[in-house]
Amino acid sequence: MTDPTGTNLDATTPPQDPGYIPSLPLAELRNTADRLRAEVQKVIVGQEKVLDLLLIALLSDGHVLIEGMPGLAKTLTAKLLARTVDTGFSRIQFTPDLMPSDVIGTSVFDPRTSTFEFKSGPIFSNIILIDEINRAPAKTQAALFEAMEERQVTVDGRSYPLGAPFLVVATQNPIEHEGTYRLPEAQLDRFLFKVEIGYPGVDDEVALLQRSQEGADRMSTAHIRPTISPAELLHARTLAAGVRCDEKLVRYIAEIIHATRNDRTLMLGASPRASLATLRASKSAAAIQGRDFVVPEDIQLVLPPVLRHRILLTPEREMEGLRPDEVVAQFIAKVPVPR
Repeated sequence: MTDPTGTNLDATTPPQDPGYIPSLPLAELRNTADRLRAEVQKVIVGQEKVLDLLLIALLSDGHVLIEGMPGLAKTLTAKLLARTVDTGFSRIQFTPDLMPSDVIGTSVFDPRTSTFEFKSGPIFSNIILIDEINRAPAKTQAALFEAMEERQVTVDGRSYPLGAPFLVVATQNPIEHEGTYRLPEAQLDRFLFKVEIGYPGVDDEVALLQRSQEGADRMSTAHIRPTISPAELLHARTLAAGVRCDEKLVRYIAEIIHATRNDRTLMLGASPRASLATLRASKSAAAIQGRDFVVPEDIQLVLPPVLRHRILLTPEREMEGLRPDEVVAQFIAKVPVPR
């Protein structure tokens, strides 16, 4: 397979690097990814690319922001993903009156001992579903900064570590909807991916209607079985991190990210955290395909969800209707693929 420039993108051919060692046992990891996908698709119709991106994020130890119009099963998809992992799960419904202590916990005075005792909040779990994250004010959203970045929370000068694995899956409606707030750039940068869920195609919607007509409960997650244990997930992450990325492809990532910082259509380019996120996610994308090496297609797959929430269009280009994904596509087309 080749790209428009004639560059070979054949996923079966490893990079020609003397240090390349094609020995990672990824066949089992690919089978696990297939089982996870199959469990979620017992309820969700279509959305294959969305599911793949969620699996990549799970393997990459990265948080995910899911955006879509109401009624597109954003919350259900996140709940299904959580059920496939045999670990702790917590759901937090963000509202305009939610306080930081409702999320991370607070110190409560115990009159029996005349001391303050810390009562942990729902953030102390493994997979956290934050529903409608952009309906809470900035003060509450800021309470997530430390938890998402450092895997700990600090209350009254004392730090409390969070368990492993720790994954935040947040959902939001588009910011044009009434009663929503734009997330701070510092918080957006802590999400590995921003995944957009669109309307289903006609065939997928027909399949959805047929399932409903046959009596299937679209919202039920009771029959979804855990497919992977926390220990197995941590081992899978170690395997994915060991996937080989050729030096030329590392430079390819850096050149694309650097291009976002020197473009007149953007008011804000991507930070080095975006480069690290792209590399990490590209390795996981290769791993779920059973490959222990990265190809350009892996990088091109993950670049839109990595960058769409990290770049900021100028007001003029935003008013013209330009979308971040279109800008990312231009960068991918502009930067030569390594030969």
